[in-house]
Amino acid sequence: MAGRRKRPEWLHINKMIPNFLTILAISAGMSAIRFGLDDRWEPAALAILAAAILDALDGRIARILKGASKFGAELDSLADFLSFGVAPAMMLYLWAMQDAGRFGWMLALLFTISMALRLARFNTMLEDEDLPSWTKNFFSGTPAPAAAGLVLTPMILSFQFGDDFFRQPMVVSFFLIGVAALVVSSIPTFSFKKIKVPSNQVLPAMIISGAFVTALVSAPWTTLSCVLLVYLATIPFSVRMYRQKMAESPLSEEDPGDSETP
Repeated sequence: MAGRRKRPEWLHINKMIPNFLTILAISAGMSAIRFGLDDRWEPAALAILAAAILDALDGRIARILKGASKFGAELDSLADFLSFGVAPAMMLYLWAMQDAGRFGWMLALLFTISMALRLARFNTMLEDEDLPSWTKNFFSGTPAPAAAGLVLTPMILSFQFGDDFFRQPMVVSFFLIGVAALVVSSIPTFSFKKIKVPSNQVLPAMIISGAFVTALVSAPWTTLSCVLLVYLATIPFSVRMYRQKMAESPLSEEDPGDSETP
């Protein structure tokens, strides 16, 4: 009698839950493109934000449920490419860059290709077991969700301050080129996923979180813009800290390590 066929690993419930969240992120990315085609820019931006939140959740839930898998990692990478590489580029092209003709399309392609290269590099760096543990506190280049937020900054600012300036192809071109460069660079940036709140700081952290949620609800676009600006301001500090760690470490390689999410 033939033995029962083994169920695929990714069909186990503890692996299906994080994969389901990743599928929701893919749906959010596709919905952002759909909203853009309908000139509904605020829902499009919110769909990218939803994809970023889901991207942050799926990895954490996979670790909690011990449901990490190769299938899930590959699915997550594809979701990141769609939601943070393809969708933002399409949104900006439809929103502002069509007026720039072929040049506008070339810059949209530049950002998308840069994101593909960044994710491919991330996948290969996962196989490097020789990097010291402290490198997991850093990303190599700007991570995909942050890059999507940064490149959409002109659109986000236009919701609050009008689009007379921010919708100009020249302004959007600056962000497409600049963020594409950050994405493929080896500039070390902080991975905030490893931050743990000390037990004696839980109450202040909850108060700050509550204030942030309140600000996000009352003035979402201004709050998101401030968050993105603060993130940019952390990059010089991450570079300095990485160099300090490198000086103290026997690691001889120059490229920073990558964290668990591209």
